[in-house]
Amino acid sequence: MSDNIYLGYYFKATPLQPATEILIAELGYAGFESFVETDEGVTAYIQKEEWNADILNNIHILKSDEFKITYTFDQIAQTNWNEEWEKNFNPIVVDNACAVRAPFHDKFDTQYEIIIEPKMSFGTGHHETTHMMIQYILQNDFKNKSVLDMGCGTAVLGILAEMKGAQPIDAIDIDNWCYLNSLENAQRNNCKRISVYEGDASLLDGKKYDTIIANINRNILLNDIKVYTQCLNPKGSLFLSGFYEEDIPLIEKECNAYNLKLIKMLKRNNWVALQFEI
Repeated sequence: MSDNIYLGYYFKATPLQPATEILIAELGYAGFESFVETDEGVTAYIQKEEWNADILNNIHILKSDEFKITYTFDQIAQTNWNEEWEKNFNPIVVDNACAVRAPFHDKFDTQYEIIIEPKMSFGTGHHETTHMMIQYILQNDFKNKSVLDMGCGTAVLGILAEMKGAQPIDAIDIDNWCYLNSLENAQRNNCKRISVYEGDASLLDGKKYDTIIANINRNILLNDIKVYTQCLNPKGSLFLSGFYEEDIPLIEKECNAYNLKLIKMLKRNNWVALQFEI
C-alpha cells in the first residue's frame, strides 16, 4: 500500500470457510486491494478515494442465507505500509532448493533464489498454497515448456518457472496492484520470457500452453477449469491450488468432465494443491 488514506472493513463470518475466501474474491472485484485473514473472518482495505457508499451492494455473499456475516469499518491512520511489511516479512526456503526473499534480506545459497517485494500482493511463498505450488514447480520439468501463471499475484511462480527453463510465460491477474507488482518483480529477477497481463480468463481465447498454474479461490477455478482445458496442449499439466481438502471432490469432478485426471496431491494445513494431466 502507498501512503494514501485507507478504509478498513472488519468482517466476522460464520461459518468461517468458505465465507472468507468468497468474501476476498468478491471484495477484490469491488476494488478492495488487500486482505488479512483473521480468526473471525477477514479485514479488507480500500483506498478512500476508491470508496463509495454503495461499495458493498454487489457483494452477493452478504445477502446469502448460508452465512452470517457482520462488519464494521473505519478510516485507517496514515501508515507507511512498506515499512510495516518489511518489519513482518521473513524470507522462506522451500525444500532446501528455492529461497524467496526481499531485496533487504541477505542472499541465500540455494539453487533458486527469487527476490520479490510483494507489499500487499498475494504470493510471498508464506501462504500454504504458494508454498505447495513452488514445490510442484521444483519437482517437475519446465524446460522449454510454455506456461500460464493464472492469478499470478507477485508472479513468484512464473519467475520460478522461467528459472527452470520455461518459455514463453504468461502471468495474468485481475488485480491492478498485482499486475504492477508482477511487472516489477519480473524485472527485479531479470526475467526475459514473462509477459504480464491485467485481466481474467477472457484473455485466454486462442492461447495454448504446456503447463497451467492456477492458484486462485475455489469458485473462480470451478468457473474457469473448462477454459484452462481448452488452452492445454496434448499431454499438458494443470496445477491447481487455493482451496481446502474438502473441496477436492468438486474440483476433481469438474476436471474429470474435461478428461483431466488427478495425478498427485500435496497438502499443507488443510490447504491442498492438485496436479492434473490431460
